[in-house]
Amino acid sequence: MIAGGGYIAIEFAGVFAGLGSQVTLVHRGEKLLRGFDEDLRDEVKAGLEKRGVIVRLNERIASIAAGEGGSKRVSLASGETLDADQAMLAIGRAPHVGGLGLEAAGVRLNEKGAVEVDAFSQTSAPSIYAVGDVTDRMNLTPVAIREGHAFADTVYGGRPTTVDLSNVPTAVFATPELGTVGLTEAEAREKGEVDIYKTRFRSMKATLSGRDEKVLMKLVVDAATTKVLGVHIVGEDAAEMIQVAGIAVKMGATKADFDATVALHPSAAEELVTLRQKWTG
Repeated sequence: MIAGGGYIAIEFAGVFAGLGSQVTLVHRGEKLLRGFDEDLRDEVKAGLEKRGVIVRLNERIASIAAGEGGSKRVSLASGETLDADQAMLAIGRAPHVGGLGLEAAGVRLNEKGAVEVDAFSQTSAPSIYAVGDVTDRMNLTPVAIREGHAFADTVYGGRPTTVDLSNVPTAVFATPELGTVGLTEAEAREKGEVDIYKTRFRSMKATLSGRDEKVLMKLVVDAATTKVLGVHIVGEDAAEMIQVAGIAVKMGATKADFDATVALHPSAAEELVTLRQKWTG
C-alpha cells in the first residue's frame, strides 16, 4: 500500500508493480498529480491501472497497525481495512532545517517552515543564502543546481544572477512516462483564449512489437499570438522529448515554428511537428 498522489508515490507504485507486487495506491484527492494538465493526470492513472495498480482516490488513511506475520493493517477513513505486506507514505515533505539555529541568526521562515529568500536566494540575514528544497520554491534537483550556480555567480563571480522558474521542464517516471513543460490547458485558459492540438496514438515501435501502449501528445497554443504555451507528453521517452521541447517553449516558439520543422521519421516525437488539426473534443 502506497499513500500519495505525487511524483514519488506514482513512481514507486510503478516500480513495485513492475517487480510483481500487488500495489494499492491510496490518495486523498480526486485525481493524481495535482497541478499537472488534466489529460496527463487521467492518462497516468489509466496507465497505472493497466499495469494492475489499484488506485483508490478520495480516500484518507485513518491508522496503520501491525498485522499478522509482520504485515500492516491499513484502516481507511471510509471504514474499509486493507492488509498489506508493507505500507509506504509518500505524502509530502517538510523543510529539514530544525536545529540549525536559523532563528537566532535572523533567518526568517515562512508558515511552512521553509527558508524565505529573495530573487537572489538571499535570506533575511544578509550574509546567509539558501538554495534548493529548503526554500520550497520549485523542489526539483536541476532547479537546486541552477540556483546554486546563480548564487555562485552573484556572490563570487560579480554577476548578479536570478533563476527564472517559468517553463521548467519536468518528468514523472511512471509507466507510462510523463514529460511536461509550460502552462497546463487550465492555466492557459485563465490568461486568454487558447487552441489545443492533441493526439493519442500507438507508436510504430509498439505496433511492430505487438504491445498495447499508447502515446499522448498535447500542445497548448495562445490563440492570438500562436505562441506555444505548453507541451505535454505521456509515453515512452517522454522525458527525453520534453527536455528538447523545453528549449523551444523557453525561446517563445510559435505553432508555425513547430509546423515549419521537418519531421524525423520514424519517431514518436515527429507528432509534435505534424499536428495540424485543432482539438474540438
